[in-house]
Amino acid sequence: MTRVWQWNRPVTVREVLLDLRSEREIAYTTVMTVLDKLHRKGWLRRERAGRAYRYEPVSSREAYTAALMNDAWATSDNPAAALVHFFGLMSPEQREALRDALRVAALFPPDPAGPDSAAEGPDTGAPDTGETPPGTTR
Repeated sequence: MTRVWQWNRPVTVREVLLDLRSEREIAYTTVMTVLDKLHRKGWLRRERAGRAYRYEPVSSREAYTAALMNDAWATSDNPAAALVHFFGLMSPEQREALRDALRVAALFPPDPAGPDSAAEGPDTGAPDTGETPPGTTR
């Protein structure tokens, strides 16, 4: 998958083979078998290109990583504790990337159909009439 993601376009078995052979000797049939298995598992889509196939990822590496993280987190009996342990394992660079991601995520309002739909945020979707609702202050 790493090689296919790196190309960032549909690739043939031969292209992946030549790329891998720059590091080690590997058979064409081995690469073909792996790409076919990834296709059958739903990781790659393929399209006929003459006598060969062109393979491309079904999702990005980032989406794959997010799904793995979500699956791992879902196995915990205590998700908050799992996150605390996970954050403790992060390097300073990873923590900074997390801060950046949280800043980006904060730019998007919660999904109205999602579990946070009842939570009040800065933008409730209601027009600002200038009136203060009862029991609140401005």
